[in-house]
Amino acid sequence: MITCFIRYDLAPFRQEEFAKYAQMWGQAIPACGANLIGYYGPHEGSLTTAYGVYTLESLAAYEAYRARLKASEAGRAAYAFARKEGFIRREDRIFLTKLSEPHTELVHA
Repeated sequence: MITCFIRYDLAPFRQEEFAKYAQMWGQAIPACGANLIGYYGPHEGSLTTAYGVYTLESLAAYEAYRARLKASEAGRAAYAFARKEGFIRREDRIFLTKLSEPHTELVHA
């Protein structure tokens, strides 16, 4: 299992546009085969940083997912919305593998 973390650098004062964009992906990503963890927008601190997070079985599964996403009506609509509105200044992806789970036993000091 791999987790894709997308870091977005947003134009200032464009959080509402990003929220709409996140809702669009909330429909498109699961429909195209990835497990969406969620989109996270600015709340406190930096008002120009946001994240999207989803998981897939492998990088091969990611490539197939991306092809389905680009071919889907919902995916094309989200890409077009972002291009038209211009609220994303930069987008970076990183793929990570989970290395640990929370420890289930209580630790007493």
